[in-house]
Amino acid sequence: MPAENYRLLQKSISEAALRAGRNPDSVTLIAVTKTVGIAEVKKAVAAGITDFGENRVQEAAVKVEQMPDLRWHFIGHLQSNKVKDVLPHYTMIHSLDRPSLARALQKCAERFDQTAEVLVQVNTSGDDSKFGLAPEELPRFLDRVSGFDRINIRGLMTMAPYVEDAEETRPWFRLLRQLRDENCRSALELPELSMGMTNDFTVAIEEGATMIRVGSALFK
Repeated sequence: MPAENYRLLQKSISEAALRAGRNPDSVTLIAVTKTVGIAEVKKAVAAGITDFGENRVQEAAVKVEQMPDLRWHFIGHLQSNKVKDVLPHYTMIHSLDRPSLARALQKCAERFDQTAEVLVQVNTSGDDSKFGLAPEELPRFLDRVSGFDRINIRGLMTMAPYVEDAEETRPWFRLLRQLRDENCRSALELPELSMGMTNDFTVAIEEGATMIRVGSALFK
């Protein structure tokens, strides 16, 4: 990972946060390493990156097992039968999107005697190629999952479709923030908003992202 890439990314993150009147430290960079090897991950660690994202269980297994002290985030679509391979090794799962997955997480967390730290994925754009709940399904789903004592919902996640003009993603990110604000309650604070990738993370930060998932801007 070229150090210059990281420096430029930090600068862009800071500028976007300041434009929105936010502290740049309120944004966590998740380095997406699905296309890079262990040597590149180690360079990123040496540069100061602490959080890493993977979206395929089998392809990530060697990296995760060899570097268990890193903060690994599972950011891809998670099949219920793969929960046992993810939950013990990942700091957070960004893609809870259906009751069957919630049940699998609850069962697996009981087995491993731990709590599943999760984000609920919402399909704010309505793109059929994206996973996630429809926005109108979110309140009922949150109520339903609140009954699982081994699942800690930390916030929401969305994936915007790729568009040439990043400004077009703003309504989708703004909607996720609005959904978070509407569904916060004393027992469910939802502090995290995971949204924004290489092509649109500055817009996401301006709209309230607390986590951005960036790969190619770092490892190109």
